[in-house]
Amino acid sequence: MTFVLVFLGSGIGGALRHGVNTLAERFGWTSFPVSTLTVNLVGSFLIGMVAETFAQKAQLPANLRLFLATGLIGGFTTFSAFALDVVTLWERGRGPVAVTYVVVSVLVGVVALLVGMALVKALLKT
Repeated sequence: MTFVLVFLGSGIGGALRHGVNTLAERFGWTSFPVSTLTVNLVGSFLIGMVAETFAQKAQLPANLRLFLATGLIGGFTTFSAFALDVVTLWERGRGPVAVTYVVVSVLVGVVALLVGMALVKALLKT
């Protein structure tokens, strides 16, 4: 049953990621990997929320965490696309943009995770 939960969650997450990619293309945001940055930062925020929710509410079903964290958020975010984007930017002679992308992705990703955790802590205190 757990494999089915991960399968379903990752399918939904992957479809959502494709939607973000499609929107980025529609708006013409193709010179910088906006869609990958967006899904990874939003995913960092969401996984922070999920992690803190389960830390605060231990009685929640483990299968729900598996569906949300491993499935949905894991399917939504993508490290491999991030790595490919960095190399592509570098190979196209856009080294400073590639380095900026790495720094922004990592630092803002960690901040987004912390903000997600802080939000859940604040919401659960009420």
